Parts: sequence; C-alpha cells; structure tokens
Amino acid sequence: MTETETDLKPASFTDEAAIARLKRRHRAEQRFRAYGLVAIGIALAFLVLLIVSIGSQALSAFSHHKVSFDLTLEEEIVAPEGPGATEVIEENVFGFYKLVREDLAATFPEAEGSKRLKTQLNGLVTRLAVLPMARATAHHPERIGETVTYQAALSDDLDLYLEGKVSDEIRLRGETISAGERIGPSRIRLIGDFSELAARRAATAPPGDTDERSVLVRAGTAVMRAEAVEDARVSGPLLTGNLSAFEGARPQIRLIETPQSERNVTDRQVAWTLALREMGRIDQGLNWALVTNADSTYPEIAGVVAAIVGSLFTMLVTALLSVPVGIAAAIYLEEYAPRNRVTDMIEVNINNLAAVPSIVFGLLGAAVFLNLLGLPRSAPLVGGLVLGLLTLPTVIIASRAALRAVPPSVRSAALGVGASQTQAVFHHVLPLAAPGILTGSIIGMARALGETAPLLLIGMVAFVAEVPSGPTDEATALPVLIYKWSTGAERAWEPNTAAAIVVLLLFMILMNAVAVFLRRRFERRW
Repeated sequence: MTETETDLKPASFTDEAAIARLKRRHRAEQRFRAYGLVAIGIALAFLVLLIVSIGSQALSAFSHHKVSFDLTLEEEIVAPEGPGATEVIEENVFGFYKLVREDLAATFPEAEGSKRLKTQLNGLVTRLAVLPMARATAHHPERIGETVTYQAALSDDLDLYLEGKVSDEIRLRGETISAGERIGPSRIRLIGDFSELAARRAATAPPGDTDERSVLVRAGTAVMRAEAVEDARVSGPLLTGNLSAFEGARPQIRLIETPQSERNVTDRQVAWTLALREMGRIDQGLNWALVTNADSTYPEIAGVVAAIVGSLFTMLVTALLSVPVGIAAAIYLEEYAPRNRVTDMIEVNINNLAAVPSIVFGLLGAAVFLNLLGLPRSAPLVGGLVLGLLTLPTVIIASRAALRAVPPSVRSAALGVGASQTQAVFHHVLPLAAPGILTGSIIGMARALGETAPLLLIGMVAFVAEVPSGPTDEATALPVLIYKWSTGAERAWEPNTAAAIVVLLLFMILMNAVAVFLRRRFERRW
C-alpha cells in the first residue's frame, strides 16, 4: 500500500470525540424536527380554536324559531286594490302585520285595554317578519279569502331566550298543586309543595336585601309569576292563561337569574312565548332568511344575499382589471423590457406597491374615482377598480415568477426552429407558465375578497336592502357587511356576524382550492 492510498483512507469514527460529535448532530436534528412539530401543533391549535369559536356562534344563526298563524286573508286588508295587483300585495306589510296582531290579541286577551301590554305582545313578531307572507300571497292570489297557515320569525330577543342565551335559569319540576284561588283582579295563589323551589331560591339568592329574579310557574298554557314563595304556597300575578289549568297539575318552574329590568324580554313576553310553544305554534328550523334575504334592521330577517351578489360584481370588475393588465405587464417586463435603470425603478415600485396598506388604495379610489371622475358611490364598479389596483402588484409579481420558472431551454428551442420572440412567448412559454399565473391571480383575488378598509372609504358600508342587478347599482360586500353587523347594538347580531364570516371563509376556501387544483392539474416539473 502506497503512502497516497494511506492518506485516502476514510477517517475513523471509533474515537470518543467523533462519536460525541455525531451524537450531538443527531440530537440537533431531533430537536429541529421536534420544533417543527410543535410549530405545526400550535398553528393547528389556533386554527381549531378559530373554527370552534366562530362555528359555535354561527350555529344559532343558521336556525331560528318561527310562530305559526292561521290567517283569514280578507281582501280589503291584504289586497285593497284587488287580487290582480300583485305588487301592491307584496308590499302590503301593514295589512299582513295587522292580521298577525289581531291573531295574537285573540290568543292572549289579557293584553286588551293596556297599551303597554299590546306593545309587548306585538313585539313577539317584528313588522317586517310578515314579508314572506306577503310575497307568498302575491305569488298565489287565489288564496285571498281563504284561511291560510303562515309562519313568521320570532323576534330575535325571544329567539335568543329560547336558545338559553339571554339568562341562566334554574328549572324545576314542581309537585302536584292541590288548589288555587284568586286573591285579586289578576293575582292568584297556588297551594302545594314548593319547598324545593324555596330552598333553591334561598340557596342561590344574590347578596342584598331584595331578590329581583323572576320565578315563572307554568302549567299547560297558563303562566304565573311567583312573587311570594313559601314552602306550601306561591302567589303572584297570572301572566297568561286560566287558573283552572294549575289545579291538579305538576307545574314547570323557571327561576330566571337575570332580573327583568336587565334584559330585553319581559316576563309577560316569556310567558306568551312559552304558551305559544305549548300550543305547538312555535318550532325551530333552518334560517333560510340568512341566505335568501338582503340586509335588514331586524336581525331575525337579515340576510347576506345582497352582500354576496355585491362581492361577486366587485370581484368581476377586479378580475377584468387586474388579471389581463397584470399578466400583460409581467410578460413585457420579463420577456421584452430592456435591463436598465428605468425597468429597475419600475420593478422596485411594483414591489413597494404590493406592501402598501390597503387603506391607502381606498383613499386613492375616493379621491380619483369618486371626487375626480364622479363615478357612482357605493357601487361595485368603484370597489372593483380600487381592489383591482390593490391586486395588480400581486398578479404582476406572481406572473413574473411563473414566467421566470420556465427553463431558458424552452425559449432557445423555440427560437432555434425559427419561431419569433412573440411566438416563443405565447406559444411555448406562456402555456407552461399558465398554472403559476392562474394560481397567483386567484390568490390575489382571494386577498381582495377579504378587504374591508378600501370599501369603507368609497361608501360601500351603506345599508342595502335590495339585491344589486349590476356593477353600477348601490351595493355592499361581505367583509363590509360583517363589519357593519359586528357593530350592531343588539346581541342577536353576534351570531349573524359569525354566520357571515363562515360564508366569507367558504368563498375564500373555495378560491384557494381552485388555485391548488389548477396548480396540480397543469404543473410541469423540470
């Protein structure tokens, strides 16, 4: 063996120093792998937390309680201009709401003679909740003069109460009531074993001298408020129903933790709602109004369809501006533009524009498109132009990266067989870069779909109760509708906001899924 062959002999790893270095390297690799798994776990945990948080709030918005009404459609009330005037019937909210009020008054006669109680009774169903009735009658005018069963959305506060989101409650099943008696014009006393109620009420009483919590005792459709609770009797006002319903019955008892003065629903409204449900007139079903109605001032009938159509028109204008212009600019800069200071400055400015905050584009749109050019305010046309400018740098950068990823040998081969530079670009390079260009464009559009600040500055936050029919009509968009609903004072807007977020996330997931599909379907590996 020569000296040179001895020098080429591989180093030995049998000495302790080499083995220690090898172990440290293996431990470092294991730690790095563990750090990666921890990072992925944290990201997934936050994603699951986001989905659970939004989804749990949105679930209640996708369902709603409705009240059934058997209404006799009197022609002079629902069709004052005749059954043939379908437009008048469809807009006759006052007439149909009058029939609903009369039905409620006949069901609960105790509200008669009191303006305050009538207001509370009419508050079970909001005025615009009868719109589906009017539209259904307009589509079937032959029903006029007949008795028809319709459903109307229960008011949002009472819907939240039935879902257990207004107040915590303690519910008990009482013992059989042995007797009942009237102790005043509207007050009754029930005799029976109420020791469990008295004990639970005393044990959970808030600190202070007075207990303002409400105790509702129900038997069938009769409900009383127990103001004085003892082991053998309770007494208080009869809210609805007859005294005879309590005798020999085992009542259901509700101890409502939140005092009546601190909630939006009164004890009387709760009693009427429980009575209607006992009659079988209240049921819970899918809230189709959320995806079929436009925006409304009442949460129970507000929907996202107008915002969805507005977003689609806005995205259409955005795509028509940013995609062709962005791809054309990328082709020129990558394939034709000379390399000099001018093109270098253009590239730097494009990269800088991609990092400009979106609100700056909103200010630009308000100054140029609205004030200078006089385009219609709150229109998807203006929103699309603003978002098109916002998306344009992203499309250019993504398209240039896709073009740059095509091997130079493709260009050389095309030019070598006699193709012109334009033929080489459009017949060979561009088809190979198309998957990357489409992916970048769709991702840029997805970013634009979730933008809110630019649309706020051009006035797309306006209340829109009709579905827009074109890009120049007044409209709003899903992100703006989410912002608007999130600032609503009523608690029912919270689940509606979460539901609108779910709809927006579904659109964004769909757009990203299309981008991934196109990437994998047409991608060429070199």
